[in-house]
Amino acid sequence: MPLSHWVVNPARRRSNGRAHGIAVKLAKVLGTVVATEKDAKLGGLRFLMLGLWGHDNKPAGGSVVAVDAVGAGVGEMVLFASGSSARQTERTDNKPVDAVVMAIVDTWEIEGDEKYRKGESDA
Repeated sequence: MPLSHWVVNPARRRSNGRAHGIAVKLAKVLGTVVATEKDAKLGGLRFLMLGLWGHDNKPAGGSVVAVDAVGAGVGEMVLFASGSSARQTERTDNKPVDAVVMAIVDTWEIEGDEKYRKGESDA
């Protein structure tokens, strides 16, 4: 698993021997997505276009559309979850979503080396 994915729940072993937990991914908000025609359960939700980001504060390639649960803005670094974990926030509970932004990143460091600080090292 790349360092840009942190597991926030300790890995537990399933009966098949595979570990599982909630993978939290790092991304940069690239823009917004507007959909006027959508399932009624998606009404009132704001969608963001995210660019996947690496632990080295560089683009990791790829993108994803996610529901915004925290009021993130374009250019901000965020943490997002996908899969069934995306339906566990107050805004997304029982909604047909597969990705959710649930935190805005202030800073991160790797082995004592600061890689990002909001407002200072925006890439």
